[in-house]
Amino acid sequence: MTTQIRFNAFAMNCVGHQSPGLWTHPRDRSSDYNRLPYWLHLARTLERGRFDGLFLADVLGVYDVYGGTPDAALRNATQVPVNDPMLLVSAMAAVTEHLGFGVTCTLSYEPPYPFARRMSTLDHLTEGRIGWNVVTGYLDSAARGMGKDNQKAHDDRYDVADEYMDVVYKLWEGSWQDDAVVRDRARGIFADPSKVHRVQHEGENYRLDAIHLSEPSPQRTPLLYQAGTSPRGRAFAARHAECVFMSGPSAKIIAARVAAIRAAAAEVGRNPAEILIFSLMTVILGETEAEAAAKHAEYRRHINHEGALTLMSGWTGVDFSTYDLDQEVRHVQNEAGRSAMDNISRADPDRVWTVREIAEHVGIGGIGPLLVGTPDKVADDIETWIEQTGVDGLNLAFAVSPESFEDIADLLVPELVRRGRYKEAYQPGTLRQKLFGRGHARLTAPHPAARFRC
Repeated sequence: MTTQIRFNAFAMNCVGHQSPGLWTHPRDRSSDYNRLPYWLHLARTLERGRFDGLFLADVLGVYDVYGGTPDAALRNATQVPVNDPMLLVSAMAAVTEHLGFGVTCTLSYEPPYPFARRMSTLDHLTEGRIGWNVVTGYLDSAARGMGKDNQKAHDDRYDVADEYMDVVYKLWEGSWQDDAVVRDRARGIFADPSKVHRVQHEGENYRLDAIHLSEPSPQRTPLLYQAGTSPRGRAFAARHAECVFMSGPSAKIIAARVAAIRAAAAEVGRNPAEILIFSLMTVILGETEAEAAAKHAEYRRHINHEGALTLMSGWTGVDFSTYDLDQEVRHVQNEAGRSAMDNISRADPDRVWTVREIAEHVGIGGIGPLLVGTPDKVADDIETWIEQTGVDGLNLAFAVSPESFEDIADLLVPELVRRGRYKEAYQPGTLRQKLFGRGHARLTAPHPAARFRC
């Protein structure tokens, strides 16, 4: 049986997201990010293309590593201004029936008690189509915004995250029994108090003594995404993640990371095949090769190199304003995101990057590969990528929005359907059921959330 390829759209509640400068393109509408019509149109487009989900990135803090100030980020709309992604979901859910929503939320600065309620609320309002991309943050500017001098060390953040997950699992899974809500109009009883349990937690980082404020939602625990591929990030993903997002410029880099995630999952007793892995990619499509190449050239004229290097400085913690454009990039280890630096320094020993090459590459879609061509050629390249890396699907970034996603829905998806590599219809059920099957409405053992269930 031919394995079907899964698609997430990759976007952010900001201008341009990972294609700095392309907001200036005359057909780009991402500068309308702060108006609902933009997001409603995008949601309808993605559902027309039967995307599995809209993966909404987020970052708390501002990119101020480049030049030591936020000036370049502000000039170039480098993920600032950036609005809350969670507030988009209800509106988009109202105009779709199947599209999933993966929302990035930084647990380092989110108290678990109110956060658990917000996610349960979205799971109710989307009828089980919400996912959470679990991140610990990577910007010192976010820590300062929260009243701290700087963020915790990289691996220490994951130690805190492990405890955080235990707290929210207790709330989502262990506070209300499935039959606690009776809605008995005759007796005037809405919920049976004997079936609602107090959650008590006393740990190194969190204390809690409360009941969960929300009744059981369709999934209880939202579908769990995770995006760390450092050794400590892999260990966290192996324990908690259902879907893993990774980025890298070549199949060689991604294949090694896929193998490492699956091996880590097996080590903790989970079935490696039950972790779906999505890799970053951007595609530029045309009816002919000449049309696609012309569109690519047109897009490239809008790349903002300073904006691209501002992004990379934030991701890696390295101030690229101090480098010459033709200087080669060597490895630097710090407390920012480890994987982003590995992408351009040591993950692929056969490739040496200059600063100029980084700016050009990141300028359209970020650090993932860029495919340009007809639907037939791009479909060939995607099938080769899937075969070489072992990923289950793609997080598709945009060059120009919504044009990039419209082209995928109208040009690429029909070609993949023709090849039997893409679904002809959505599966029924929650987001977890759509991805894993009807028997997966909620998390089951050996996932750690299951042990907290009433």
